[in-house]
Amino acid sequence: MSVKLFESELKVMELLWKEGDLPAKEIAARLKEQVNWSKTTTYTVLKKCVEKQAVSRTDPGFLCRPLISRKEVQKAATEDLIERMYGGSRDLLIASLLGKQEMKPEEIARLKQMVEELE
Repeated sequence: MSVKLFESELKVMELLWKEGDLPAKEIAARLKEQVNWSKTTTYTVLKKCVEKQAVSRTDPGFLCRPLISRKEVQKAATEDLIERMYGGSRDLLIASLLGKQEMKPEEIARLKQMVEELE
């Protein structure tokens, strides 16, 4: 499943990925502490996550459960970035990343290993 999440929705997802299933009331309390959201704001963002099928909600207690993994969201965001900024060209993305800073020898070794695994 490919879901595009906004920054606010990612805050909810990060909490659920880290903590597991939580009641909406608990999510609202934690996000009040972390980012000073009102209960209404949190519930609005949760509703959007449910509509996008990123979160399931069950009663009683409006228990929220993530339906998509962090990895799935990362993959979708990366694909979107590659398409929008690099015309779908993964090699241009890699060239851009490599051209911006020096890499440590262990990072180069990991990159070489990933390329070998792709071949």
